Amino acid sequence: MEGYKRVELLLIFITISTVATTSANPWLPMEGNNPGSYCLSWRLAIETNNVRAWRTVPIQCMRYVEVYMLAGQYDRDVQLIVEQIRVYLNEIVLPGDGMDAWIFDVDDTCFSNVFYYRLKRYGCDPYDPTGFRTWAMKGASPAIQPVLELFNELIETGFKVILVTGRDEETLGQATRENLHNQGFTGYERLIMRTAENKKHSATIYKTTIRKQMMEEGYRIWGNVGDQWSDLQGDYSGNRTFKLPNPMYFVP
Repeated sequence: MEGYKRVELLLIFITISTVATTSANPWLPMEGNNPGSYCLSWRLAIETNNVRAWRTVPIQCMRYVEVYMLAGQYDRDVQLIVEQIRVYLNEIVLPGDGMDAWIFDVDDTCFSNVFYYRLKRYGCDPYDPTGFRTWAMKGASPAIQPVLELFNELIETGFKVILVTGRDEETLGQATRENLHNQGFTGYERLIMRTAENKKHSATIYKTTIRKQMMEEGYRIWGNVGDQWSDLQGDYSGNRTFKLPNPMYFVP
């Protein structure tokens, strides 16, 4: 009888534990217990574009984003994406007419602004256009190494690499070119920046317009790489798109 009672008590304990676990709401921010669990879910949601138009990183996720960006996981994620691009490249046979193109975004695609965003609490502070312009004019953004290696491989293979950025041509043109050159991004076909003509367009509309012009010029866009969904959405996005991680800011 005592054995049966012990089993009965064990079953009651398991039942109570199960009810308590399933009744908790897993989507509430876990401020005291484990904020990392919430922040991991939040980052997955923004990277898959299920959470859109977010303005700042949740304050409880500042440390999480810092660790993600600087402790190695971001680098491993980028490396894995670049490896997948190489797998795709092995499937492509170039016609050899010089019209095979790849598009790259610039900020946090070719080079990283993580040291600027460290001063902005890794995205917990609202976007500061003046502060970012001051940073960009220094030309101090370091290359994202796996992307630089891919960039050089594409050029050596015979692709025309076209850089399309939302930076302003008039104020940041020279600084951007020098930053790219100093970090090893040389030999690209062209660098396209915003002008007065498209200054008020959203990133998606602006970049779609640029890609349309490229297609009309006869380019075949085999791939498109960016850290924002607005780099990749819209028409003429290319045969394949590859999204790099960026939990620090959102560009509509």
